Amino acid sequence: MAAEPTSLQEAIIYFADPDNCREYVVRRRWPNGVTCPICGCKDVIFLANQDRWQCRNKHPKRQFSLKTGTIYEDSPLGLDKWLSATWLVSNCKNGVSSCEVARALNVTQKTAWFMDHRIRFSLGMGPGNKLSGQVEADETFIGGKGRNMHREKRERQITGTGGKVKTAVLEILERGGKIRTKVVGNTKKKTLHSEVREHVLAGSALFTDALKSYDGLDEFQHEVIDHAVEYVRGEVHTNGLENFWSLLKRGINGTYVSVEPFHLFRYLDEQAFRCNHRLGFNNKDRFDLAVRQIVGKRLTFDQLTGKTAEAQA
Repeated sequence: MAAEPTSLQEAIIYFADPDNCREYVVRRRWPNGVTCPICGCKDVIFLANQDRWQCRNKHPKRQFSLKTGTIYEDSPLGLDKWLSATWLVSNCKNGVSSCEVARALNVTQKTAWFMDHRIRFSLGMGPGNKLSGQVEADETFIGGKGRNMHREKRERQITGTGGKVKTAVLEILERGGKIRTKVVGNTKKKTLHSEVREHVLAGSALFTDALKSYDGLDEFQHEVIDHAVEYVRGEVHTNGLENFWSLLKRGINGTYVSVEPFHLFRYLDEQAFRCNHRLGFNNKDRFDLAVRQIVGKRLTFDQLTGKTAEAQA
């Protein structure tokens, strides 16, 4: 059997073989042997002519494939395309657009857009432990630039700093550790205090800018850096977050061009995944981890486009 791929070129060649696709995913999804996703039974048989397994226990949906119970479920596309797309999304530093994925995989842009969002959904982090040690917190606004708007629209919508018509995003970084991002409704004190207290361990050293909304976080060793005066004062700075914002905004402005607020949190998850696994990880390692996270996550087109929520409303 050929060695597992370490580059995109090797991945395309390796996953062109359906047997390689199946063996690669099986080793990561079922490291201790294939089990039925419905009942958990290990007594299953492989149906080679159908490329799927069948559980020996009698229950509905006895037959299942590699895609069952994953983000790939119910997709007519082969694993060769899915795994190549997963490699691109998990490793491209500034992201990869659906138009580029569509051209690379010979699928429609709509299909590539749906694939990209399903992969982003699998990259999202769980709650995890609270961040501790030295922690940076910062906020930014994502949205269209006033200079790109028609004059009448700009005069009607842009007031003050222009944040009124943009989406607020909060990011918290543990130095030497993980980054967490979240779309927030506003940057008022009540909102930011709630998020910081939820994700940061009390007693940690907390570094923020001079935004008044951070005032009153007395359970932390809170230090403030006023960017109108200076950007670094010893260990007091938010430069780690500034680096992340620059990468995120380069991806949005240069790669995706425009991102709807409804979908923004998935783009944040994608960028956070790559950032959290940049040190000590190469492309092969990030891809391996991404494939291990496909199980137990499902995103339908109706959910993605908001039709499910509309129907329930």
